[in-house]
Amino acid sequence: MSAPAPSPLAIVDAEPLPRQDEVLTDAALAFVAELHRRFTPRRDELLARRGERRAEIARTSTLDFLPETEAVRVDDTWKVAPAPAALDDRRVEITGPTDRKMTVNALNSGARVWLADFEDASAPTWENVVTGQLNLIDAYTRNIDFTDPRSGKSYALKPAEELATVVTRPRGWHLDERHLQLDGTPVPGALVDFGLYFFHNAQRLIDLGKGPYFYLPKTESYLEARLWNDIFVFAQDYVGIPQGTVRATVLIETITAAYEMEEILYELRDHASGLNAGRWDYLFSIVKNFRDGGSKFVLPDRNLVTMTAPFMRAYTELLVRTCHKRGAHAIGGMAAFIPSRRDAEVNKVAFVKVKADKDREAGDGFDGSWVAHPDLVPIAMASFDAVLGAKPNQKDRLREDVSVAAGDLIAIDTLDAKPSYDGLRNAVAVGIRYIEAWLRGMGAVAIFNLMEDAATAEISRSQIWQWINADVVFENGEHATADLARKVAAEELAAIRAEIGDETFEAGKWQQAHDLLLQVSLDQDYADFLTLPAYEQLG
Repeated sequence: MSAPAPSPLAIVDAEPLPRQDEVLTDAALAFVAELHRRFTPRRDELLARRGERRAEIARTSTLDFLPETEAVRVDDTWKVAPAPAALDDRRVEITGPTDRKMTVNALNSGARVWLADFEDASAPTWENVVTGQLNLIDAYTRNIDFTDPRSGKSYALKPAEELATVVTRPRGWHLDERHLQLDGTPVPGALVDFGLYFFHNAQRLIDLGKGPYFYLPKTESYLEARLWNDIFVFAQDYVGIPQGTVRATVLIETITAAYEMEEILYELRDHASGLNAGRWDYLFSIVKNFRDGGSKFVLPDRNLVTMTAPFMRAYTELLVRTCHKRGAHAIGGMAAFIPSRRDAEVNKVAFVKVKADKDREAGDGFDGSWVAHPDLVPIAMASFDAVLGAKPNQKDRLREDVSVAAGDLIAIDTLDAKPSYDGLRNAVAVGIRYIEAWLRGMGAVAIFNLMEDAATAEISRSQIWQWINADVVFENGEHATADLARKVAAEELAAIRAEIGDETFEAGKWQQAHDLLLQVSLDQDYADFLTLPAYEQLG
C-alpha cells in the first residue's frame, strides 16, 4: 500500500488575482509545502531562542563575542566561495519594492544591483506578494514593458547587458503568510517569497548568466544563517541545479548579529556573497534589546545618530574587516534622500551629504552601497569609481588596522547628542504617515524627502517607547510621557487633516495609523515587531 500523498497548500481568504495561476502552480506550491514541512519547525525553535537571548540581555545589559564559536573566528584558513561574475562588482545597489514600475526603473537605473524587496519596502498584501513574483518572472522573460494608464508614460527594459543584477529579499523569519496554509498552519513569509522566486526563476537566471541571489533580513544569529544554508542545499537539489549556485548577502541589522558576523559567513560559506550594514533596523535592534538597560542605552533623535558615531563606526569597520578577511563583499548603508522636483536648494544640500556619506564608505573599504532613488545612482557611482577605478571591488583591503572590542559596539553613551522635543514630533509624524501608507499596501513611502520603509517606523515607535520608559527630559523641560506622546499625535493628526482636507483624510487610514502607532509606542508589553499587529489590520 502506497503512502498517502502529502497535504497540499491551501490558499486562504484571498480574492483571485489576474494571472495568479502562473505563480501559484501546483508544482511551485508543492515545493513551498515541502520547505514548510522540513524547515518551519526549526524556524519556530529559532524564534523561541530569540526570546531567550533577549531575556538574557535584559538580565545582563551586555553582549560579547561567543566563546563557543571562537574556533571559527581564529581559523584563518576558511573563505567564502568566490563571487560569481554577476555579483563581483556591486559598487552601487538600488533598493525598492517589486511593483511593475519600480521593477523596470530599478533594472534600468544604472546601478549594478537591484535589491528586489518583498520585506521592509513592501507591505505584504496578497496582491503585492503574488504580483511581485509575477513582475520578476516577466522581467526575466522580457514581458514587462507597459504604459501607465494614469500618466500615459511608457516603461521598457534596456538591453540585457545594461540591466542591474537582481538580489531578492524575502520577508524576515518572524512574519507568516496567512493566505498560504498547510493543515491550518500559515507558512512563514520567508519560505513563500524564497520558494516561489527560486522555483520559477533559478534555472531561468542561470540561462541568463546570473543566478538566484538573495538578501537575508533580520538575521539574529549564526544558527539562523545555518537554517538558510540548509534550505539552499535542499532547494538546489530539489530543482536539480549545482550546489553553490545560490548566493546570499546577509544584512547585519541586528545588534546580536554584529557579534556573530564571522560565524554567519562561515555557516553560509558555500553560498555567501557578503554582509550589508543596515542602519535603521540596527538602531531599532539596539533599542529593542537594551530597552531595560537604563540611560546609557538611550538613543538621541534618529537623524542625530550618524554613521560617524563611535559605536556605529565600530560596527561598520568591523563589518568591512570581517568580510574582506573571508573574501566576502562589504556593502554599505542606504542613501534614503528622495530628490525634490520643486526645490533645487534642498537637492543641492542633500546631494552634498549623500556624496560625503558614499565617499566615507568607499574610503573605509566598502565594496558598494545602497541608494533609494535612481537620481542618486550617479553620485554613489562617482564615489566608488574614484576609489575602485576599473577594479570590481576592494576586497584586497583587509583593514587589519581595525580593532573592535565587544563593548565598542554598544557604547551608545559615547554620543553627545540627546533626545529632543522636535525628535519626538518627528518620530510621531513619520510613524503615522508611514503606517497609514503601509495599511493601504505601500511599503516604500517618500516622507519629508526621505524614502522610508518599515525599519523607519520601527525606530520611530521604539524611540518613543524608550524615551517614555527612560523618563527622558527634553531641552524644553518637558518629560517624555505617554500623555505627551498622545498630545503630539493628536496635533499631528489634526495637522494632516488640515493639510489634505476632510475628504482625503476620511478616505485614508489615518486614525487607524495613529491608533496603531500609539499602541506599539505606549504598551508596556513591547511588541517585537510593529508589522505583527499591523499585519492583522492589513487588507
